[in-house]
Amino acid sequence: MVLPKFDYPITPVENFKRSSFHQKPMWVPNPTLDCQSISPNDMILPTDAVKGQCVCMDFSNPHTADYTFTDWFLTDWTYVHSAGGPMLTPGFSLCDDVLEWEKHVKFPKFDDWDWETFHKNYMKNEYDETKALSVDIGLGCTERFVSIMGGYTEAMLAFATEPDACKDFFEAFIDHEIEQFDRMMKLYPITRLTYHDDWSNERDTFFSPAMLEYMLMAPTKRFIDHVKAAGCVFEFHCCGNMMRFAPYFQELGVNLLQIQRRAVDFIKLKKEYGTVLGFGSGVEGIDMGAPTPPKEELVTMIRKTVDLFAPTGGFYAFSFAREPEMLWTMADEFYAYSREFYDKENATA
Repeated sequence: MVLPKFDYPITPVENFKRSSFHQKPMWVPNPTLDCQSISPNDMILPTDAVKGQCVCMDFSNPHTADYTFTDWFLTDWTYVHSAGGPMLTPGFSLCDDVLEWEKHVKFPKFDDWDWETFHKNYMKNEYDETKALSVDIGLGCTERFVSIMGGYTEAMLAFATEPDACKDFFEAFIDHEIEQFDRMMKLYPITRLTYHDDWSNERDTFFSPAMLEYMLMAPTKRFIDHVKAAGCVFEFHCCGNMMRFAPYFQELGVNLLQIQRRAVDFIKLKKEYGTVLGFGSGVEGIDMGAPTPPKEELVTMIRKTVDLFAPTGGFYAFSFAREPEMLWTMADEFYAYSREFYDKENATA
């Protein structure tokens, strides 16, 4: 699709940083225009039968049949095309007893993987220094733990019965994540790192605040501090109704939250934490997959979205539309209206 090109007063990458750090952005960032991203399965190429370092949507497979594969922790997955992603293969368990996780979990050796082929091609032919470079590091502490234990039920039982063993795993896993991040940072000028760790379903959190405090806060904060010390924006992907954990995300020092609009009260989140926590959203009032409203109505909705979520920064806006004209309208209106919004806000700050 053809998208508008704007005469930006500063580069999109600079504006993205300003927005993420609540430092007087000049417009609401639009990832469709302002960002470039690297898929976790593209970044490194396997040297054996293992599929990849992480699990994600598979745009390269033209077939519609489900298939199984092994990831770089040797956990077994089934790609379910009807769901648009991979699920842990039913019945699979890498570790039946969390007290023995060190016997069963083999951390990937980074030198066994080809990092250079994709890197050389990307930096030569695709990288745009004016745009924010977003990199996905894949599964976080909880999600990786669930994958090795055989599912959420088994993982949550381990949380409840052997918290010390769980905590030991998380500390070791964060050592691995830090090593992975450092290697990625040497290869790419990363602007934003996205880290996935689902702590909730759409009703409530999977575990209690006490469990979060005892097992996950220290290792997770250690990783976040490390990433931010390198000058990167830290985005935490957390599906479900995570509102009970909002104060903890503030304590962790998260810059951006990648969360579900239908499960989370965005307006309440912005009112209570909007000066320190940021997040992305689509157009307020449009559900993903719903038909795009008429142009005049769409413009009104976009302006309402900016008015609600743009104050003080910490907000980026997704543009999704099936029709090329509507996608152009969304991109154009978000930029133009938010430029005017921030011109006024920054003039009075």
